[in-house]
Amino acid sequence: MQLRSWQVITLLVAASSLLAGVELPAGARLGTAGLSLASGVSALALMAAAAVLGARWTCVEVAFGGLDRVYLAHKWIGIWALGLASVHLLFKAGVPEWQTAAILELPKGWPRLLRQLSFLGLMFIVLLALNRNIAYGTWRWWHKLSGPLFVVVVLHWLSFKQPLPLASPAGAWLLALSALGIAGAAWKLLLYPLLARSAEYRVVSITPGAAAIHMELEPVKAGIDFQPGQFGFLRMNAQGLREPHPFTIATGKRGDGRIEFVIRALGDYTNKLVADARVGMYAQIQAPFGRFARHRSARREIWIGGGVGISPFIAWLKDHATGTLDSVTLFYFYTPGRDFPEFEVMRAMAEARGAELVGVPGGGGDPAFGERFAAICREGDPAGIDIAFCGPKGLTPRIREQMRANGVPDANLRYELFEFR
Repeated sequence: MQLRSWQVITLLVAASSLLAGVELPAGARLGTAGLSLASGVSALALMAAAAVLGARWTCVEVAFGGLDRVYLAHKWIGIWALGLASVHLLFKAGVPEWQTAAILELPKGWPRLLRQLSFLGLMFIVLLALNRNIAYGTWRWWHKLSGPLFVVVVLHWLSFKQPLPLASPAGAWLLALSALGIAGAAWKLLLYPLLARSAEYRVVSITPGAAAIHMELEPVKAGIDFQPGQFGFLRMNAQGLREPHPFTIATGKRGDGRIEFVIRALGDYTNKLVADARVGMYAQIQAPFGRFARHRSARREIWIGGGVGISPFIAWLKDHATGTLDSVTLFYFYTPGRDFPEFEVMRAMAEARGAELVGVPGGGGDPAFGERFAAICREGDPAGIDIAFCGPKGLTPRIREQMRANGVPDANLRYELFEFR
């Protein structure tokens, strides 16, 4: 069972609200002051969880079923933390009848300053994360402030007068979450660049395409171990290209340790990478990440790749350890004139492994997709078809439409989230 965003949010908010409410007089639990206190405790708990998710710890990735899911949960946890912090700021978290005391005494004026900085910093970080018009490099460096911001939030909790002593269950809950969150933030900001799984590579070939490149790299020393379909963070050792950026590894395991990436110019960083990458450049790759693995036990498989989302399926096609792929149909969604790899290249690759390739140049409504999908379902048991998808999320409703129309259970669809921001 994999964790979902709503499960984590619900659990943390419910536990925080319950523990905070236990410490209050019975008549104050349902008032605005009680609401403000519970919201503040919940916001801190969610921010701690966000810091843990941002650390890229392997155990967290396994629990969520892949780093792509971790990033999605990270985004929604941040949004809910901002909403609850807004409620906390709107109402005063205290009444004269409460027995209150600060855990950490600070000079006059500092508790109020920390309160304001906590809210404004959180609002800035969340809005920054949701604004897709900000250049990736700018976003990445500003987002590094989320770790120090969490420390400010913890100091705010410790310094304001509250009815939650450290010896209480609520105090112990907040202390444990704060320690875990600070550990996660410190790991990501200070230790991760030094201790992350990574290897140095050199670019040995670049094949240009329509606003895209196919890049092959060889390890300088030892390469990284990965499973076909996983991705890594590529950091080129060149001016303007040093930002680590996630790309699917578009190759199966090879004896020489070489790996490949299919990179399309879709934003500021990838535009520059496609234009400036050269043979002989060195790169650092942090990997592997992701849990988008092929279900080899399935009797019938449908793979659906859209745009650069074709990359994991290229890796599966090149994974010769799996034998023939005569039970596989690969739907390749592409824009004519911008297909990369080109359709004929993909056709030859599929034929070499015994897989069927269906080109879909007309989008989700293309009859080539619906007709062949329905025919596959009529050929056997629709409930036994495993469907793997990677591509723009706008295709997901179309795929689910075809599944429902042809009796394929919703649970049979597995997909890699296409966007990290």
